Amino acid sequence: MTFNSTRGFHLEGESKELAEPKPSRLERLCEVEADRIQVAPPEEGIERIDARFHGNGFTPHRHDTYAIGLTMSGVQTFSYRGERRASLPGQVIVIHPDELHDGGAGTERGLRYRMIYIPPELICEALAASGNARLPFIGSPVISDAGFRKDLADALTDIDHEMGPFRRDCLIADLAACLARHADDRMAGVSSLNWPSLKACAEYLREGCADRIAMEELEDLAQMDRFSLSRQFRKVFGTSPHRYLVMRRLEKAKTELHQGASLADAAFASGFADQSHLTRHFKRTFGMTPGHWRQLCAASMV
Repeated sequence: MTFNSTRGFHLEGESKELAEPKPSRLERLCEVEADRIQVAPPEEGIERIDARFHGNGFTPHRHDTYAIGLTMSGVQTFSYRGERRASLPGQVIVIHPDELHDGGAGTERGLRYRMIYIPPELICEALAASGNARLPFIGSPVISDAGFRKDLADALTDIDHEMGPFRRDCLIADLAACLARHADDRMAGVSSLNWPSLKACAEYLREGCADRIAMEELEDLAQMDRFSLSRQFRKVFGTSPHRYLVMRRLEKAKTELHQGASLADAAFASGFADQSHLTRHFKRTFGMTPGHWRQLCAASMV
């Protein structure tokens, strides 16, 4: 059985690697670790986390990045593209940009996993050098691949330190190759992309994320009509220009919150109308409220 779906999962039980004598109730209580998220220093839009959860960790949400993870211990379960999935220790998880998913622990023993979030334009740009300028779509979100696992494990070590430009560039090239190797070729499409204009639009949205931005500004910058711009933008960045702007605002809000700002101040500084506006978008994107996220991050500092 491959653990791409949980159908039959409970009938077959856990793999031999996970099979251990069941501890007593007292032992289980002693072994329970608090839920937490450790966040690595962000680099060039790349985020890395080390997380521990019991029960449901995240409600349904979506990112505008590739979410590529490694299950470290426990069973990781999540809903994705109409099916309930499960990942065991050593298996790789790949969530495509803008795909709805949730996540949590599949057993009472809890779950530990590490995840890296990579902007799709970095993957697209890495593959463009080989003449394959498209976002690779992975049909099966749970992968057993020793090479992929090794490259990912290298990226997710020393999570409390920055990777640095050289290691980061090598990592992007390696993970892009892994994604291309597992991509569904039926999703391939050949089209010309105005790379300079698209990158300029993305940078404009990133730098001005706290400001009010009109579509006409992007049209003038890219010298494209809004429909061509939106279509090409999604091919490179995996989402719409508006969604990309909201995500940059959320990144700024997370930075503000991590530095101790109140929810109201973080909302104002990052371009949201008010605290409730920030909270709605934050929960829709990350599967939890900003207050809960800050609480989990604080738990990793204890």
